[in-house]
Amino acid sequence: MSLTIQERIKNLRVEHGLTLKELAEQTGLSSSALGSYEADDTKDISHYALIKLARFYGVTADYLLGLTETKRHPNADLADLRLSDAMIDVLKAGRVDTALLGELVAHPDFVKLLADIQIYVEGIAAMQIQNLNAWVDVARAEIVEKYQPGENDKTTYLLQSAHVDEGEYFTSRVHRDIDAIMEDMRTAHLGRRDSAPKNFAAEELKQDLEEVACFNGSKLEQLIMLFCKQTKLRYNKLTKEEKQWLARIAQKSESLKSSVSQRGKKRK
Repeated sequence: MSLTIQERIKNLRVEHGLTLKELAEQTGLSSSALGSYEADDTKDISHYALIKLARFYGVTADYLLGLTETKRHPNADLADLRLSDAMIDVLKAGRVDTALLGELVAHPDFVKLLADIQIYVEGIAAMQIQNLNAWVDVARAEIVEKYQPGENDKTTYLLQSAHVDEGEYFTSRVHRDIDAIMEDMRTAHLGRRDSAPKNFAAEELKQDLEEVACFNGSKLEQLIMLFCKQTKLRYNKLTKEEKQWLARIAQKSESLKSSVSQRGKKRK
């Protein structure tokens, strides 16, 4: 999921470990303006501030504007990347999450993961493993000839099980490599907008219902507020006209009609 301009500006500041005050001192921009640029409801960022921040962070203005996911290499030559036609086709087709793929490749241990895969795929260690298994067979044959152990002898069984299965060995290595990388990536994603929320949907709905119940307004207004909370709209930011439109829509709710009908009945 692509980040908004506000999220990009805030993320860069957090990545550099700066407060708004510190960033203001180093860029010459006011801290109040910088804070407004990170706000969800910001409407305008001046060209001067945009260029100033891009230069300060060493990223492109296109990245800040959300026009590209590339921070520092907007005009990289495709030939320099040495990608195969098949790889380019996959990336252009959009069949994979390129942002996630980029995180995977940029991880410090990705080179180790790729090396382990290459060793197995290209059979680089096959000869060494075959030699090791041959030495185990020689030792087993000598023991059997010298001591003539029974079928269920522990030493004979141990030597037999000491054989290294190339596929199992490298599958295990690759598994450990990718598990460690995925755990680091998962940790890095915690709290981000594109990660799953910490609270379950039921818990979030329960909290919203409790807050709406405390709202001093009509049933209709409470229904509108609940809708806003569930859709991440800011109720207090809606104009009078927008609230009226939502009210007209909400009045079509069967739940609301039922509630009004029940209250309107006379007790016998």
